[in-house]
Amino acid sequence: MNRALRRGAPIALASVSVLLLVGCAGGGEETPEPTSTDAAAACLEVEAGEQSDAIEVSGDFGGTPTATFDAPLEAEELQRTIVTEGDGDDTAPGDQVSAQVTAFSGTTGEQLFSQPATLELAEGTLYDGFRAGADCVALGSRVVTVAPASSIYGDEGNEGIGVEPGETLVIVTDVQELVELPVPGEWTEDVPTVEYAEDGTPTVTIPDAEPSDELLVAVLEEGDGDVVTEDDTVTVDYQGVVWETGEVFDQSFGNAPVPFSISGVIPGFGASLVGQPVGTKLLVTIPPALGYGEEESSNGLGGQTLVFYVEITETRTDG
Repeated sequence: MNRALRRGAPIALASVSVLLLVGCAGGGEETPEPTSTDAAAACLEVEAGEQSDAIEVSGDFGGTPTATFDAPLEAEELQRTIVTEGDGDDTAPGDQVSAQVTAFSGTTGEQLFSQPATLELAEGTLYDGFRAGADCVALGSRVVTVAPASSIYGDEGNEGIGVEPGETLVIVTDVQELVELPVPGEWTEDVPTVEYAEDGTPTVTIPDAEPSDELLVAVLEEGDGDVVTEDDTVTVDYQGVVWETGEVFDQSFGNAPVPFSISGVIPGFGASLVGQPVGTKLLVTIPPALGYGEEESSNGLGGQTLVFYVEITETRTDG
């Protein structure tokens, strides 16, 4: 399972998007600045090059592709080649886009991760090496990017996913569709029970019932603080449970509450918090389509219905 890719990040809660965020390398205190100097409303200026054109990509769109190239591969500049051009509208700066993102080590050629992601196409949000795969391209496109260290994790690398300091990555991005947060329904039937230990750690017990195929929220205790919006960075305590097994796959309890942006987590989780005031305790059930996708994923959570117990402790508006 892809672990701790941002200091204090929700481990399984965060989508692979967290890997791609500026400042989330997880290897050291310094991370590279975005390489683009364009305004936030401008497209990245990235051209195809000999290295990106030479990479052979195969596999079904939206699945886990393979990329064939001569390793080790070292790049000095960011390059991208559109392998398959989609027939949808072009994405634009500021859009949020769903994509399948697969990264390969330039040193060994081995796959580092392949998961669905929600990409926020804004300067200073994503590393340019990842943003280039979806920025100002047609929906439905498959893009291969050769990303030098200066456009991703720099001289720090990312130990959590095996990226060495100064390493080049090859990234395949399947650009799927624009993302709008879903609106959860009220959860009234087959709601899990929650019991608390003396230290406040919850135990969530899943009922003997089939999971819902809808995004549903049950508010256990409503807070009276500021209300969470889509643009916020929210701090929460959380525990994640797989519906089918009742297994706790991740939690912050026993550590510290975790901050993250609404756009930086799986859609079902972010949507469950929007409109909720600080101080709220809630349960949310997330179908696979709004979690880690319908297919198996490298973190083991693809195809699974997830339940999160959440306590919202703080929120602030980004920007």
